[in-house]
Amino acid sequence: MAKRRGGFHGGGAPNMNHLMQQAQKMQRDIEKAQEEAAEMTGEATVGGGMIEVKVNSDHQITELKIDPMVIDPEDPEMLQDLFIAAVNEANRVLDEKVEAHMAKATGGAGNLGMFGL
Repeated sequence: MAKRRGGFHGGGAPNMNHLMQQAQKMQRDIEKAQEEAAEMTGEATVGGGMIEVKVNSDHQITELKIDPMVIDPEDPEMLQDLFIAAVNEANRVLDEKVEAHMAKATGGAGNLGMFGL
């Protein structure tokens, strides 16, 4: 009976061409997902609809709606607090959307930093 060498049973070395094709496909998928993520937005409404904020993928405010009823010259802190809450929530929503979208492209492998992607 012939003695087997190495730790592989029933096969040879992995097909390097196949592995390279898979890596290239994954890189294309990630690049496409990054392009799509660059078009995403985050939106939030706070204060029962008194303030609405929309941010783009660069976390820049692109839309802001303030109900005149929330503008109280005697209480500017309330407006400030609502505005901050709306911006923070819109950014959180955006980050979650981008993270979920990228997880689909990477198969849940995170940012693949170890591969330099």
